[in-house]
Amino acid sequence: MKIKLVLFLSLLFLASCSSLRTRNIVYFSDLEQKPLLTESIEIKRLTIKPGDLLAIEVLTPNMETNLLFNRGIIMEEGASGGGQMMRQQGNQNEGYLVDTRGTIDFPILGTMPVNGMTTEQLRDSILLRVKEYVQDPIVKVRLQNFRFTMMGETGPSVVEVPADNEDVNLLEGLAMAGGISIYGKMENVLVIREQNGERTMARLNLNSKETLTSPYFYLQQNDIVYVEPDKAKVTGTSFIRRNWGFAAGIVSSAWVLYQLLK
Repeated sequence: MKIKLVLFLSLLFLASCSSLRTRNIVYFSDLEQKPLLTESIEIKRLTIKPGDLLAIEVLTPNMETNLLFNRGIIMEEGASGGGQMMRQQGNQNEGYLVDTRGTIDFPILGTMPVNGMTTEQLRDSILLRVKEYVQDPIVKVRLQNFRFTMMGETGPSVVEVPADNEDVNLLEGLAMAGGISIYGKMENVLVIREQNGERTMARLNLNSKETLTSPYFYLQQNDIVYVEPDKAKVTGTSFIRRNWGFAAGIVSSAWVLYQLLK
């Protein structure tokens, strides 16, 4: 009798295992198996849009000019007489918020359209206009609030990206959030993006190398990435929530039967 019970439970276990769908959990499994693969790439540069916070710094040889262009930041001679130091006047420069029209108000230069520009393009535009007032200026532009959201079968979090990093791809974003769990559907990763008054939703297959050339491979600010759980986890979780009492009864009955047959 004991042997029959063991055989029955073994068959039940094997049947349940065979019902699970086999999934491909290897990134870019369709890549050729060669020691070295080389492809040309085109990086999708981050572009400025309403709601972005920009850090803009203008440095010139003239202290008064620095004060005018930097909202109270002034360069002055050091106390020892050698070199220069930067001193803050008035309120701290908290950055330039891009308004709903896609513009910023910049000292001396006035209202500037910035929507759709990269930080490099904006830097060159400001540099060209500042040269009308001073010689040999230096302009630095950085995005201060680059962030995106990871949801689903990753470590759920809002990822803050350092201001000196504007090229974050999907793989880097997933790594920042702790990677994809074993239950995540790598072949159906959803990227939600809002840009120019439109919301677009793209599904990417991380088993395929075609994802590397997708315009959604490089993340933009405020993107939402959702990794869907596979059917096995959804089914298992739903069954346990709805039938936890029934499942407990089965376990108890099996234990009683085992004790009787010992």
